[in-house]
Amino acid sequence: MVRAVREIVRRRLSPQPTAELVGAALRGRLGEPGLLAAPHREGHPDRYRQHLLHREPDGSFSIVALVWLPGQQTPIHDHVSWCVAGVHQGQESEQRYRAMSDGPVPRLVLTEEVLNPVGAISAFAPPGDIHRVRNAGAAKAISIHVYGADVAALGSSIRRVYPAPSEGT
Repeated sequence: MVRAVREIVRRRLSPQPTAELVGAALRGRLGEPGLLAAPHREGHPDRYRQHLLHREPDGSFSIVALVWLPGQQTPIHDHVSWCVAGVHQGQESEQRYRAMSDGPVPRLVLTEEVLNPVGAISAFAPPGDIHRVRNAGAAKAISIHVYGADVAALGSSIRRVYPAPSEGT
């Protein structure tokens, strides 16, 4: 997987095609038994947990496993770089938003709600990458994420956190 992502990143394509190619490379690995070591499948009782699986030495990409216990979720956020998320175990609920600047204050509009089962891939790049992810199921969920950034140095792939939109907007 690392070798495949490395070859894609070295092509220096624009962010969205890079994310789509990385997503295609990840798709065949999702759900494979033994893909993650036991420590990388451990959750945290208070929040979703990030396990760094690989950081490219030049900082051009990172691969992480996110472990979600039932009910855990991200804030509404966007990213510092292109991003690919693939569901490895369980299922994740994703709400996708668009920022509208049709008034004095930008606002978010919910554009789509999707349920991502094992094998589902989301590949996106800023702008247009605002979403919230949660484990809406009754069992643990695990997703593999590839970011076009050094999340070990940054601590997270999140660029900005947004307030939840008001009902009806």
